[in-house]
Amino acid sequence: MKVIKTDKAPGAIGPYSQGMIVNNLVYTSGQIPLNPQTGEIAGTTIEEQTEQVCKNVVGVLEGAGTSIDKVFKTMCFLSDMSDFAAFNGVYAKYFTSCPARSCVAVKTLPKNVLVEVEVIAEL
Repeated sequence: MKVIKTDKAPGAIGPYSQGMIVNNLVYTSGQIPLNPQTGEIAGTTIEEQTEQVCKNVVGVLEGAGTSIDKVFKTMCFLSDMSDFAAFNGVYAKYFTSCPARSCVAVKTLPKNVLVEVEVIAEL
């Protein structure tokens, strides 16, 4: 196992890593819309926050030595399922290979953000 640590995505805000590499697979921790340079939440709309989340996912994947094209599974968490269509509009720009996906609404996300995404990818 190898811990992923990169400045291309926000650092962990708890006792966990940005991601792990195990047996040629990358497992990212859930990415929320924190700007990695400022640590502040980026945006107030689902579109703005999803954009930052996707950039953070890309950052963790690049830090691991892979890319978003190698993602084969995503797990998406929305604070409000009425944001589903708007979320998909941004998500589709990044995940062009259409990986398998779960998308659920949750009661609350860290820092009361609107979206969180974690992925599994090949190296």
